[in-house]
Amino acid sequence: MIAALRDATSFLTRVPLPQREGFDLARAAWAFPIVGAGVGAVVGALAWGAGLLVPPLVAATLAVLAEVLLTGALHLDGLADCADGCGGHDRESRLRIMKDHAVGVYGTAAVVLALVLQIAAVQALLGSLEWWGVVAVLASVGALSRSGMLTVALRLPSGRPEGTAGPLVRGLRTGPVVVAGGLAGLSTLALWPIGVWVGVCVLLAALVVPLLVEVWAERTLGGVTGDVLGATAVLTQLAALIGALALPGL
Repeated sequence: MIAALRDATSFLTRVPLPQREGFDLARAAWAFPIVGAGVGAVVGALAWGAGLLVPPLVAATLAVLAEVLLTGALHLDGLADCADGCGGHDRESRLRIMKDHAVGVYGTAAVVLALVLQIAAVQALLGSLEWWGVVAVLASVGALSRSGMLTVALRLPSGRPEGTAGPLVRGLRTGPVVVAGGLAGLSTLALWPIGVWVGVCVLLAALVVPLLVEVWAERTLGGVTGDVLGATAVLTQLAALIGALALPGL
């Protein structure tokens, strides 16, 4: 269990952990939502703490900046590459564009819009909830977004076997994905004091988005890549945040 948490943390964040022998990301997959919840909780706590000192917009921006630093912008990089890949004419050209380290107009626009939406959502949460509610929402969303990555990785073949997602996709089994999904689903129980329907909206958003990404990846790329997984995490996170804010009074 400790080894799985360490492997998941090493992959999903930039927390400095010593290298260990026997690194197995597929076996550590069940811990993805735990790491995601931890990241979300840290972001929520920072947002609320900063909100005591500076205006909500500034506090939300600082909190999102902290997440970018904590994760190394790993998922945002995947979103940018996928957005740029949409400009390709066929599977080969899309994969080639996505592998290129240069970021194009589509990728830049996607990252900017994603960050703006996330900052706006965190600002709205700060203006609507107590500190524990902000932490609960961001922790739950963090867990659901990392779990959503796994459902896509499990159901699709590897679009680029030599890529970073290759070992995860090839070694992933149903058991760890089910455990991860269960843990992520349980995280929405923390939203019940805010409102049962808030949890329902967040959960529905987190279920639908990975399915849509899966359809897109299968039709355009013929499989899943590390970039697709990163994009899934970002888009699921944004959809779940919007779901949490969709009801009157929140």
